[in-house]
This record gives sequence, structure tokens and C-alpha cells, in this order.
Amino acid sequence: MVKLKKYRSLRKYFVFILTFGILVACHRNPWTATRVTGTKIAIAESQPIDSTIEAVIQPYRQHIEKDLSTVLAYNPEPLDKSKGKWQTNIGCFMADITLEYVNKTLAQRGSAPAAICLLNHGGIRAVIPQGDVTARTAYEVMPFENSVVVLALKGTQISAMVDYLLQEKKPHPLSGLTFTLHDNHAESILVQGIPLDENKVYRVATSDYLSSGGDSMTFFSKALETEQTDYKIRNLLIDYFKATDTIRVNSTPRISIKE
Repeated sequence: MVKLKKYRSLRKYFVFILTFGILVACHRNPWTATRVTGTKIAIAESQPIDSTIEAVIQPYRQHIEKDLSTVLAYNPEPLDKSKGKWQTNIGCFMADITLEYVNKTLAQRGSAPAAICLLNHGGIRAVIPQGDVTARTAYEVMPFENSVVVLALKGTQISAMVDYLLQEKKPHPLSGLTFTLHDNHAESILVQGIPLDENKVYRVATSDYLSSGGDSMTFFSKALETEQTDYKIRNLLIDYFKATDTIRVNSTPRISIKE
């Protein structure tokens, strides 16, 4: 019995020493990959269809196709982001309805409304053609999972936003904020028709991507408060289409040119 206890004790120390030695060796000589190999597996229409899997998927595919193809509204004119220097009809449309619909959500919460909406030109990924509009249209225009965020910004950051728009020279979707461009300077900056006050705090609706500095919109990083709406821009578009018979676009200039 004494020998057995002694053996167990030695075995315990042996395991400890062996484990310690392995850890030291791994620390001194960490493993590194010396070669990475891969095999290309082509996926093509020529591949045989598994009838069992297809039978499971088909009902879901039909349901989704029906939802995406159902006509929700009518668009009387093409909405295209490529036509316009300082603003486009689709940009005005996107910013206006984002501001309108997110303010409905804020009102339901008892939160203060947003006065301005700024989105990004590059985020619009498709034209809304003339004719019937479906949920698929919304997915094509806004394929991303971006949600609306409302930020509280000092008036000085609204001025920085205006400077950004002048430097970018892109027709970013804009609503609630207007100004006149003269000799490459902004004049008559108005928020909801009232002159900008740099000491005032304004609530601005934008996407979560831009709120984190996307597209170099660093002025958003100075936000005093942030309110997440969890309202995807794509879903907002679909809600608008469902509630609207015929799409109307307010093309009132947001950036005017003074000769």
C-alpha cells in the first residue's frame, strides 16, 4: 500500500512537470502556419438538384417571391441618383420620407422629433423605375441592414455638416436643412426654415453606418446624445410604399446656387 501511494505521488509530480514543460515549449516556440491550401468548389446550374432539399425549400421560396412581388404603390417618374449635381429626386425622396417616418416612431415613444435628415449618396443602390413599386424595389434600393439613428448635435456641428457637403460636392440625401451656395461659401443656412443657431442643439436622423463616421462624416462623432430607433431604412421604405398610392417627390432645392 505504501508503494502504491508513493507511485501515485510520483505520477502526480510527473504529470505536473510534463505539463509545465509543454507550456514552456509552446511559449518559446508557438506554432505557426507554414502553408495554407484550398480547393475551389464550383457552384453552377449544371449541378444536380437534390429533390429532397428542393421540396423543403420550395414553399418558402414561393412565399418570399409572393411578398417581394406584390405591388405596393405606383411611381410616376424614374427616381435616379445619377441625375443632379447638388441633389437628386431619389435623394430628396429618401431623406424626406426617412425624416417623416422616423418622427412618427419618435412621437410614439414620446421622444423629441428630428429636424434634419442626412443620408449618403453611395447608400442608394438602385433606380426606382417608373411604374409599379414592390417590396423588391426597397431591397434593391437599400440592400443593407442599416437602421436610423437620431443624434443630438450642437449648431457648430451642423455648420461642419454644411462644410462637408460643400467639400464632397455629392448630392447626399438631405431634408430639413437648406442653404445657398455663393462663391463656394454657404449663406442663409436654415433648419426647418429658421436661421441656424450655433448655440442650439438639433436632432439629426441618419443611418447607423454614418453615425459611426462612415463616409468620413466625422461631425457625427461629436453627438451629445444618441437614440437608436431600430427602424431599418429598407423597412421604412416598405412602410411608405404600403401607405401610399402614388409616390410624390418634393424637389424643392435644399442647396440653391446664387449667381
